[in-house]
Formats: sequence, structure tokens, C-alpha cells
Amino acid sequence: MEGLFGEADYLACCGSHTFAKQMVEAAPFSSPQQAISAATHIWFNQVDVSGWLEAFSAHPRIGQSPSPDHKSPTSAQWSKGEQSTAIATATDSTLQELYEWNTCYRQKFGFVFLICASGRSTPEILAELKRRYSNRPLVEFEIAAQEQMKITELRLRKLFSVAADTPTANTQFSTSGAMTKAEEDRVSIIGSHLASASPSSTKPSQVLTRTRPPITTHVLDTACGRPASGIEVILEMWKTDRPRPVFGDLGTNNWTFQGSSTTDKDGRSGPLMTIVDALNPGIYRISFNTGKYNPDGFFPFVSIVFEIRESQKLEHFHVPLLLSPFSYSTYRGS
Repeated sequence: MEGLFGEADYLACCGSHTFAKQMVEAAPFSSPQQAISAATHIWFNQVDVSGWLEAFSAHPRIGQSPSPDHKSPTSAQWSKGEQSTAIATATDSTLQELYEWNTCYRQKFGFVFLICASGRSTPEILAELKRRYSNRPLVEFEIAAQEQMKITELRLRKLFSVAADTPTANTQFSTSGAMTKAEEDRVSIIGSHLASASPSSTKPSQVLTRTRPPITTHVLDTACGRPASGIEVILEMWKTDRPRPVFGDLGTNNWTFQGSSTTDKDGRSGPLMTIVDALNPGIYRISFNTGKYNPDGFFPFVSIVFEIRESQKLEHFHVPLLLSPFSYSTYRGS
């Protein structure tokens, strides 16, 4: 199958140009299974947040037909087929309700509601949309990435099946074995992606030579559905000769400056500290100048205080920020 598919073919499977280019570079693939394994690695480890959002935006809303000028006619055709069960089981009232919930979802999360709709009825999809609407932004962002990968797998199956001119069921395409494990590990793989811009993230061994600072961050603007660039970031450490800070009394003069940077077009900050193999255990504070980024927003600035213990000094700590005009959420990835 060498040279059989180009970027346009892989773009129809997943609407990220980075994904499509990486798949062409990874080719040739001896089987659909090998292509899916490569796609899984590329999607979770080599496509950044901007690429994920680009892929999400390539999908029409559930219940809505793709526009005639969709950037990938093949993708538009596949999307229509994937939604066929939903359309066949829809009524005027459920379509209207689906439209209203889709609108609310996009306003909250900043991207289209994404679900592998193949074989699902409109009531099923609507119930899932309502259930997922209550999720925190970061949780929902991860789920959407998982659903995109499911869609990509189905479309890769179609791509190879058509190329081989044989029914999909007769191709050497299975999600058993290694792919089953990949499915089980999806959430942790996504967490690793969000935690690092590098291709993979592993637990440090006792002997470690870092290639990046041990504390990093990036910011996603969920109101706009894109990375937040131009946000000033400061990293500080609590002075070790002072008593621990306590709630309500953070001691404004007891912090030692570690470094500062500004987020780039991908929402990622530059180095906030020097590269060291072992972090100094202690209490750190990372602050974001969100008021300058959005003067009309709710937060003039955001500060996150966290502690790194002796047993964690060899780990990598990533503190991403999901920001909207009225709320923010974060988690620690390592």
C-alpha cells in the first residue's frame, strides 16, 4: 500500500493538517491495523491542542449536514453516513432540542459536541449530550479527543477497505490485542499529551537527564475554543526558611521569583525555570495575568499554589489552565 494515500485522504479521516502530514511521513503501512496504531500514537502524542481543535471544527453539529464547501468532500460524505441512523430516528421536536443543546454546549466548551455517531439514534445522542454537558471543561475536552479517535479509526477502516476493493469485514482490521489496551489507556494517553509538548511522557527513572524545565504550563481559552496566546506567566517558590503558607495568609513577601514567560500561539509558555534533574521540594506558585489578556473577564489574575514533595522531585509537573470569562480549571499532569 506504499504511496497509496496522500494528505487529503488522511485529512478526510481526521481534520487536523498536522495529523495528515504525520501520517504521510509515517507511511507506508502494511495493513489497516498498522495505520491505526500509527494514527493513535500521532493523535495523542504528536498533535497539539491547536490540532485537536482544528479536527473538532471539521465536524458539523450532530443533526446538521456539512456545508457544500466543506474542506474535505470525502469527510462530508462520511459524516453524512455516520449520522444516518440519527437522522432516520429524529423528529422535528428532537432535532430542535438537539439544536438547542448543541448551541448551549458550544457556548460552554468552545467547540462542537463530538461523538462517534455511527449506529446511534437521536435519543441516544441527545441523552449523551445532556450527560456530558455537566462535565468540567478539561474532562470534556479529553472525552471529545477520545471520540475523535474513534471516528478516525472508523474512517481509516473505510479508506483501506475502499482501496482494497473488498468489504471492510474481510480486511485484516481488528481492535483486539494491542488496540484493546490502547483503548483502555486512552485517558492516560490524553493526559500525557496535555502534560507535554514532547512525543511521549514517562515516569522518571532514578537516573534522569531532562530536556525541558520540570515545571511547564499552557493556557486554553475555552470561550474562543483556541489556545490563549500573549498571557504573562510567573513562577515563584515559597522561601524555605519561613513557616508554610496557610489558607488566608499567603505571605506576599515570602515568595522567591523563579522565572517568567509569555504564552505563544499554541498557548504554551516558554521556560519558567532552568533545566534541573531534581526539583527543590517545596511550595510553588504559578500566576497568570488573565486580566491583561481579557480586561472584561472575571479574573484580574489567576494564581495556583501547589506542593512538590521529596518523593516527587524527579517528576515533571505540568499545570495547564482552561480559561473562560467566568471560570477556570486546572490539573497537575506529570
